[in-house]
Amino acid sequence: MSFETLSQFNWSVMTPEFIILGVAALLTIMDLFMPKGQDRRILGWIGIAAIAAAMVSVASLAGGAVVSILDDTFRLDSFAIAFKLLLLGGAGLVMFLAVSYEAKDGMEEYRGEFYYLFLTALLGAMFMASSGDLITLFIGLELLSVSSYILAGIRKHNLKSNESAMKYVINGGISTAITLFGMSYVYGLTGSTNLLAIAQSLSGLTDGQHVYLLGLSFLMIFVGLAFKLAAAPFHMWAPDVYQGAPTPVTAFLSVVSKTAGFVIVIRILLTVFGAATTKGPGSMPILLDMQDYIAFIAGATMIIGNVVALKQSNIKRMFAYSSIAHAGYILVALTSLSSNMFYSIWFYLLAYLFMNLGAFAVIQIVTEKNGSAKIADFAGLYRRSPGLAVVMGILLISLAGFPGTAGFIGKLNIFIGAFAGTPHYVLASIMIATTVVSYFYYFGVMTQIFFRPAANEDRFKIPASILVVLIVAVVGSVLFGVMPNIALDFMNNNLDILADFFS
Repeated sequence: MSFETLSQFNWSVMTPEFIILGVAALLTIMDLFMPKGQDRRILGWIGIAAIAAAMVSVASLAGGAVVSILDDTFRLDSFAIAFKLLLLGGAGLVMFLAVSYEAKDGMEEYRGEFYYLFLTALLGAMFMASSGDLITLFIGLELLSVSSYILAGIRKHNLKSNESAMKYVINGGISTAITLFGMSYVYGLTGSTNLLAIAQSLSGLTDGQHVYLLGLSFLMIFVGLAFKLAAAPFHMWAPDVYQGAPTPVTAFLSVVSKTAGFVIVIRILLTVFGAATTKGPGSMPILLDMQDYIAFIAGATMIIGNVVALKQSNIKRMFAYSSIAHAGYILVALTSLSSNMFYSIWFYLLAYLFMNLGAFAVIQIVTEKNGSAKIADFAGLYRRSPGLAVVMGILLISLAGFPGTAGFIGKLNIFIGAFAGTPHYVLASIMIATTVVSYFYYFGVMTQIFFRPAANEDRFKIPASILVVLIVAVVGSVLFGVMPNIALDFMNNNLDILADFFS
């Protein structure tokens, strides 16, 4: 490709990615030349500024026409903008947690690496949101995954961290291989890696053997990506990784990485398999034919996540199973394939961002003070820090889906969507039943906080960066629970995802 051709592209649509890439490179160089004993937290603040700048850049691009560059491998559409805002918002809050994280087990030595690896993982997630090609989707996925593997095991002298990183790498490698194998079938059937070209080619598929191979491709891609989502029964890596990784990394995996996982699932499944038909033009898309498989995974994920969470004594493992259960709720929206599916998934991930990152901020404070992550360590938190206890209580009832919180509105949108088009009564019933089950373990934590005596009366010191996360989390959880139209009107007025997605 000549320089003249490259200069004709509208590179401004990649401004957010260039900001993150440039700052990640800058942090790498700064960390290399900074004196060994110098505090690396300044790198974290530079990273926060970069994320804020990238977020402003993404917001400024909202409302424009769909732009495609580099032979349609990079697309800036409403879907990309909406989910990049979530990715950047979540990453910014996680970076605030990371700046205040009290490094132990020798992690202080690698604090600089933490910040720029975090930005490279974010860059991979952002590329996934804007990818219009299987190759760029895969590159974004691997950039996110490899950076996450290193971040999970960055506490090199901690055995649990080493174990979690090893399990993450092995499971991630297997899931990547399965996903790539499924993609190879799609390429073999169409001769293209461009998503829209694949969709156009598969829309006229009539050969029964090709339909069969495409069905196998769907199952392999969906199973491979289900590992990334920590959807049952491919979830077993999540509890160990969440427990062994540093708390900011756990928060990143539970929110940002999960959002990126749903981005790639939606991009591939809806574009490729939403267009492919089972019996030629005008017949049922293969995605509708495979709804039962997605529904089964969604149901199993909700049941396993919520039931196993009941028996956990470690708060991070409990939140791992909670995260699995929430992935199941979002899969219900994906199963329904309703016209409001994009908005339901986006709003739920927005609500989940606030309530989960806020909860992890509290978990980070308590675990650093007590030196362990047992649920029993939260006993008497109300006496030791009433404000922190109230904040955790609000976030827990939002996670449980109580009225007046963003979590309730998110669940309500998905529940109503389950009856759009073809009603999914069984999935809706499982969603209600498992939500009730979740009350037991969320309220179990609240019981410790408000009704159990404290082991000691030591007060908690809340760092300024953690306070920012707590305020944003509580305000977001309550505001979008009381006035959800603020978010939904923004989507409707500025982002026409349904029209842009297939154009």
